[in-house]
Amino acid sequence: MRMLTIKKSDIVEDFHGTKVPDPYRWLEDPTSQDTIDWGKWMSEQADAYFEQIGTREKDRERLTELFNYPKYFVPKKVKNRLFYQKNDGLQNQAVLYMKEGEKESVLIDPNTLSEDGTVAMTNYSFSKDGHYIAYATSTHGSDWQELHVIDINSGEKLTDHIQHVKFTGISWAPDTSGFYYSRFPAPGSVSKEDESNYNKVYFHKLGTGQSEDQLIHEQPEEKELMFSAFISDDEQYLCLHVNLGTATENRFYLKKLDSNDGFTRLLDKQDAEYSYITNIGTTFYFKTNLKAPNGRIIAVDVDNPDPENWTEVLPEQQDVIDVVKYVKDRFVVATLHDAHHQLHVYKMDGTYENEIANPMIGSLTNITGSSEDDQIYFGMTSFLSPTTVYHYNVSENQLETFAESQLEMDISAYETKQIFYTSKDGTKVPMFLTHHKEIELNRQNPVILYGYGGFNISMTPSFNPAVLRWLEKGGVYAVANLRGGTEYGEEWHKAGMLENKQNVFDDFIAAGEWLIKSGYTSKEKLSIMGGSNGGLLVAACMVQRPDLFGAVLCRVPVIDMLRYHKFTIGRYWIPEYGNAENPEHFPFMYAYSPLHNVKEGQKYPPILIATAESDDRVVPAHAKKFAATLLEKADKGSTILLRIESKAGHGLGKPTSKLIDEWVDFYAFLDKELQ
Repeated sequence: MRMLTIKKSDIVEDFHGTKVPDPYRWLEDPTSQDTIDWGKWMSEQADAYFEQIGTREKDRERLTELFNYPKYFVPKKVKNRLFYQKNDGLQNQAVLYMKEGEKESVLIDPNTLSEDGTVAMTNYSFSKDGHYIAYATSTHGSDWQELHVIDINSGEKLTDHIQHVKFTGISWAPDTSGFYYSRFPAPGSVSKEDESNYNKVYFHKLGTGQSEDQLIHEQPEEKELMFSAFISDDEQYLCLHVNLGTATENRFYLKKLDSNDGFTRLLDKQDAEYSYITNIGTTFYFKTNLKAPNGRIIAVDVDNPDPENWTEVLPEQQDVIDVVKYVKDRFVVATLHDAHHQLHVYKMDGTYENEIANPMIGSLTNITGSSEDDQIYFGMTSFLSPTTVYHYNVSENQLETFAESQLEMDISAYETKQIFYTSKDGTKVPMFLTHHKEIELNRQNPVILYGYGGFNISMTPSFNPAVLRWLEKGGVYAVANLRGGTEYGEEWHKAGMLENKQNVFDDFIAAGEWLIKSGYTSKEKLSIMGGSNGGLLVAACMVQRPDLFGAVLCRVPVIDMLRYHKFTIGRYWIPEYGNAENPEHFPFMYAYSPLHNVKEGQKYPPILIATAESDDRVVPAHAKKFAATLLEKADKGSTILLRIESKAGHGLGKPTSKLIDEWVDFYAFLDKELQ
């Protein structure tokens, strides 16, 4: 195997008096020949490693079987038509269907957009009359998307084509003349560091070029704000949710659609979350966590908007109010009870009506409905059940199954249970365990411990067919509900962000210790897995407790906490992580940053770091710099692998074939390292 001389730069940066070397900064440039050569060399090492493992073809065959089941998505009713996505089994991308009466037809098949399935449909929106659909596509998993339009009645794809779009909603004007969307500056029109700043709202008129789109709103004096435009339920107002990065707190603006005036900044303090639910005339209903970490519903009269005039419709509950859907004079409220969803119906004055009989202890995947009728569709899933779609009549409290997947595998031998363990500071933390019902607590079971812990994202039960293969292999799949999520509201989130981020790592380490102490596994058979912010999680825990884990699967990770905000959309995460250029933030960020805490000569558990060439959310430089630092500093007996995927991004729209390839390698790694 060829050897490569790895260069080191002499860059040293001064952070508030602390000198921090950055010898592998050259790996931040993906176009340099040095970076390309190094990446090829690392891929050669990984290929040679995987080629030696004899279980891969058997895993590939079985994973292909397990992925081959019909996958249903929650439908949306528009006028008298029903639109829904479905994947027959091994299709790389789900297909969008239209059903009119008993006739089903294909509306959009993203599998025809590329030979290898790496162009995905990532968003779509129907005009209210059901005449048009605008949809977004992403290539190779990029966050950058393009918008297209189809005339549903004729099936014709129109010439409308919108570029340079990222994280946008699509909201049709009531007269279907066009739609509102938000976009960033065209690449090259601003400096590189500003390509994800200066978000603006535009109106696109059907049949015109993008250059003719009408500018609706911008705030260049606050260039880091992002806008999500939508039409109010009564079609009288154009509304904006206004966000600063990933901060939970947001603003809310509105204007009458028939007015040429600017937006009224109704809620502009950015002091809490304000999520629009619906409006009846000038009374706007919001889900908010203002003075209510678990959430509540308030009513605000836009003609009398002072807080003393607000009405509390549904007060804060013991369980977190996670999702609220307005359906014809009622609110359907999804609450989180110990990290799984329960559904309830309330009248508009907050009077409780009934619980929707929950078919499983699991997670709500989506819910659709409208203010025009009393029908909703929603999806539920669990660790052992793919999404089942239900149809519910709110007025009659009638629930029926709309679509249900049939697995080839009998899952009756397996179970999921929830336990609670104690973290380092005494906090009680829940964890889901999925395994064979007849498991022996003999410390010999291989375990994947999965976590995330950040950005207000809850780790509720979810189905992954690849996990079924792990269960067949005698494994335990554990998911810890760490602080930093919103399982127990905004206080739980804040307890795991900024200066409290170490709590997240302590929670995860305590989960691993509990699994060992309780007899499920041993440190030699305990693996940890996480992606993105979860990649940061497992990297930090590996660096802090290298003695505790038998293997580490670190996927598309955030690693360099001192420079993360300098790449693509990294600055969006400053409200969550902090900014090392701030002297108050630097000490706690430097203390846990995985890149800066690798110890010389330390024996680390085997680690597989997975990244992707087209990841423009968490750039591959994080994974590359971490791998290079481990190769330099770690004990030479440490196994350090870097898997670099081509034609893929952060995970958005990843085709089925690539998902299977990925899990084949993950299981090969675990089979070898957890022996």
